[in-house]
Amino acid sequence: MTRRPLLVMAAGGTGGHMFPAQALAELMLARGWRVKLSTDPRGARYAGGFPEGVEIEQVSSSTFARGGIVAKLLAPFSILKGVVSMAWRLRRDRPDVVVGFGGYPSIPALGAAWLLGLPRMIHEQNGVLGKVNTVFATRVNKIACGTWPTALPDGVEGVHVGNPVRQAVRDRAGAGYIAPGPYPMSMLVIGGSQGARALSDIVPPAIANLPLDTVRNLRVSHQAREEDLERVDTYYAENGVAADVQPFFHDVPERMAEAQLVISRSGASSVADISVIGRPSILIPYPYAAGDHQTANARGLVEAGAAIRLPESQLTIESLTDAIWAILDNEQGAIRMAHAALSVSKPEAAEELGALVEELAGYNKSEAGHEGSGT
Repeated sequence: MTRRPLLVMAAGGTGGHMFPAQALAELMLARGWRVKLSTDPRGARYAGGFPEGVEIEQVSSSTFARGGIVAKLLAPFSILKGVVSMAWRLRRDRPDVVVGFGGYPSIPALGAAWLLGLPRMIHEQNGVLGKVNTVFATRVNKIACGTWPTALPDGVEGVHVGNPVRQAVRDRAGAGYIAPGPYPMSMLVIGGSQGARALSDIVPPAIANLPLDTVRNLRVSHQAREEDLERVDTYYAENGVAADVQPFFHDVPERMAEAQLVISRSGASSVADISVIGRPSILIPYPYAAGDHQTANARGLVEAGAAIRLPESQLTIESLTDAIWAILDNEQGAIRMAHAALSVSKPEAAEELGALVEELAGYNKSEAGHEGSGT
């Protein structure tokens, strides 16, 4: 009986890390691989969209960035415990490749793979390496980059594959765009998997400040933090804006495909979704992102003429209203922005990343039974 090759993925607990992992999992399962996901309890909450065939394992890890002095002192022991536990699992499972997508929960799998000498790689979604990926940049066989160019340590080379998007996004790649006009329109407001306080403060009054006829035609889908839901929903209602306000949308691809305009943070996954579906956008980079990576993420869409970048330092009700109106009041300009977004998209990113996985595994698809080489 031939052995199916095994891919172990490790990802932290945010959509930015988990969505590319989900896209790769969908692809590799379809190619006959077994797939396991290593994450922590926080990450497991974002794993609901993964295919049923993915085995999800929770592992001990920690971060030095949160908690008090005691938590920071205990963090190394939690990480070490996770690495030891993961090393035992990897020796048992004999994966063909281990891929880390960033975040502290990826440390145990990558650390154990390094200790055991297993084929391993990282995928960096942003234009600047995250802390964990920086640590492992010189300790992996390959670095796959989602945003290009990606700032890498001296002497380290990366491969530009793009950011894999979920099948639900790929199903709507290049979806027909209906330009804004004097009829019902949709707008999507997303602030990453955790929502965004600044967007909840500024976006509703900026929309309400638009011409009355436009406001009456708008249908807004706004993702907001739990603590902001009631006030955001109330503001929209009191100002005559039809809005659906939720802490998390499970159907973002569908809503994005229906939208005339997307207002978003410039997290890597959001930027990838916007470009693959092809929508005009206003991008508001999170100003405290490590290495200002969200500004780097936005660069491709902005330089292509597909997006307006509005730094949070310049974000006011008036500046956002002006940016929204510049798009909604320019039918041909909005169409050009949608086409420009598609011009910088990489809908094949999952295939390119999958090819690197198979190359690293020494996997030959022509072999009988699709058997992996192992290590």
